[in-house]
Amino acid sequence: MIINEIKVKSILSRSKIYEWVINPYVGCQHACTYCYARFMKRFSGHKEPWGAFVDVKINAAELLRTEITKRKRGKVWVSGVCDPYQPLEAKYALTRKCLEILAQNNWPVIIQTRSPLVLRDIDILKEMPDLEAGLSVTTSDDAVRKLFEPGAPPIEDRIKTLDKLRGAGIKTYAMVAPVLPGADGLAELLKGKIDYLLIDRMNYHFADRIYRQYGLEDKLTDLFFLQTRQKLAMLI
Repeated sequence: MIINEIKVKSILSRSKIYEWVINPYVGCQHACTYCYARFMKRFSGHKEPWGAFVDVKINAAELLRTEITKRKRGKVWVSGVCDPYQPLEAKYALTRKCLEILAQNNWPVIIQTRSPLVLRDIDILKEMPDLEAGLSVTTSDDAVRKLFEPGAPPIEDRIKTLDKLRGAGIKTYAMVAPVLPGADGLAELLKGKIDYLLIDRMNYHFADRIYRQYGLEDKLTDLFFLQTRQKLAMLI
């Protein structure tokens, strides 16, 4: 893993999903095979494989303290092209520092992660009146998770994290995106642990080789997606 500490010129960026996005890191240790965010290599100049590098924006909190006073208040996505709670966050705490600033200024926040490390910051999250915390949970089968998300936390840990967040009074959601083989088994696992569910199919082709290698091509079809979506919608 190649880790670089860098300083950037801005941290609060416009987003096409929500009003704003904060990405404390460039790159992600989770190394998901299908990740759309690998397009960032075109802008960062990295030649290493996706998942083999992370740039740490060490001045993220310093920038946010200034920028938040100059921007119009709006919902902030944490994060869009990296996991804000990837393993390096345990050392650098950039996400925590940014959340503290957002909380102090009463900005609405939506968190998206795959990591139980988000529970470290539950003291901040439960005091934020306009906050949602979501876990990306793409399959119920941890063997499938290991194929497609080799560096990401186990599925069971993510389910338990959602349960603990919701138990703390935090609005929670699950992001089943992409819908991987075994996703239909998530219905029972997620029941009672989330306030809502987001579902999206595999609409990019970075992981096609994994489907071919393990004979899973039928899990890329319209039929698989529609049947899985219907089952999740019925049970949740």
